[in-house]
Amino acid sequence: MDIPGGTPIIEYTGEKITKEESHRRGWAQIDHAKVTGDAAVYIFTLDDEYDIDGNFPENSARLINHSCESNCEAYIDGESIWIAALFDIAKDTELFYNYGFDLDCYEEHPCYCGSEKCVGHIAGEEHWPALKRKISRKKSARKASALKS
Repeated sequence: MDIPGGTPIIEYTGEKITKEESHRRGWAQIDHAKVTGDAAVYIFTLDDEYDIDGNFPENSARLINHSCESNCEAYIDGESIWIAALFDIAKDTELFYNYGFDLDCYEEHPCYCGSEKCVGHIAGEEHWPALKRKISRKKSARKASALKS
């Protein structure tokens, strides 16, 4: 069965945690990743005070991948986070949404989605113009440095 556009598909569930605990868990996962290579972090921003740690087997929504060319979007409804279809999605089509990261540490989040719209890093679409400027400036600086050598 196809999924009509606008349909809420799945709730992103987990433990509601404070920003302080979210920060602690995120850094602990980064330390863990340095040893194991497992970099998966399933913490989702809920509001200014709380996040949802979705790192639980019951939370299938945590397995939906990022794409720069998404067919879903995440939205917050009160205390709940939902993943909904942006447009009609054909049966057996993989679901994707843009994780919407900001640019604070974009270099730590390379994107390998493979879409034609891929901007090279996992970032919210509202940040793409600034991201493209940052990348362009870095490339220009590397070129200038190489010419001086």
